[in-house]
Amino acid sequence: MRKTLLLTIFFIAIFMFFSCEKNPTESTVNVPEVTTADVSEITQTTAQCGGTITSNGGATVTARGVCCSTNQTPTVADNKTTDGTGTGTFTSNITGLTAETTYYVRAYATNSEGTGYGSAKSFTTEEVQTGTVTDIDGNTYQTVKIGDQRWMSENLKVTHYRNGDSIPNVIDRWYGLTIGVYCNYDFDTNNAVTYGSLYNWYAVNDSRNIAPEGWHIPSDNEWQTLVDYLGGDLVAGGKMKETGTTHWHNPNTGATNESGFSALPGGFRNNLGDFWDMGTYADFWSSTAYSSGVAWYRKLGNASSGVGRYNILKEIGFSVRCIRD
Repeated sequence: MRKTLLLTIFFIAIFMFFSCEKNPTESTVNVPEVTTADVSEITQTTAQCGGTITSNGGATVTARGVCCSTNQTPTVADNKTTDGTGTGTFTSNITGLTAETTYYVRAYATNSEGTGYGSAKSFTTEEVQTGTVTDIDGNTYQTVKIGDQRWMSENLKVTHYRNGDSIPNVIDRWYGLTIGVYCNYDFDTNNAVTYGSLYNWYAVNDSRNIAPEGWHIPSDNEWQTLVDYLGGDLVAGGKMKETGTTHWHNPNTGATNESGFSALPGGFRNNLGDFWDMGTYADFWSSTAYSSGVAWYRKLGNASSGVGRYNILKEIGFSVRCIRD
């Protein structure tokens, strides 16, 4: 009987030992649960985000905020904000960003167990309004953002295609030519410094490209997008023209240059070799053909605030503006 009593006491002790172990469900701590807010208030260098902590994981949240990186899964080892403690919703202001860059952001919350993250969201900072681009010859051009497009705000003056091949500088008349050529107004290099060079459409359309890397000659539709953004055919020209009469002849009607396009009246060269209209008209090629020998272009004048859309022989020499890809 004594032996039976001892065995009974032994099993009771074993039962009580295991019964007294911790219940994992009663004291386990997990990392917090958090969701990431939508990104808003995006500028060139800042943005606003935040998140909501839906569970502290069983322990006090000691830090919360958002982490941000160009990597798709940012962590607290990357740039981060610190926006208080505890659960609930918080707002984070992200600073020190770079313009025209795609970032990824996640909300985070930290407790004694570790750090929990919300899902990653991406955003792209705004473009700079003005900038520069350099062609293969080393010429640097000012650029401007107009609506959703970025344009050169100077006329092209490159003398080589993008692959390094020379664009022929043809002084003789261009009648009948079907190869790309260029020249300067009155064959004066000083004119090219201010007004850029004049190119026939075959140079514009050459597969070797006259535009700098990452840029192209605007299509007829891209020109129309610009014109429509600036208020339409009747008024867009004034918003595109350089103000004053330093380069434009009087009266330079409606010129405000509020777009920053800074159109200059570089004139044109006809296919017989004659130069016309410097100071009076600015003619710009599009990349869009109208027919086998004719292409579309845009025209601004000193006596109008409008923009004309016309087509003409591809042999003619016009100014060229480029638009970013």
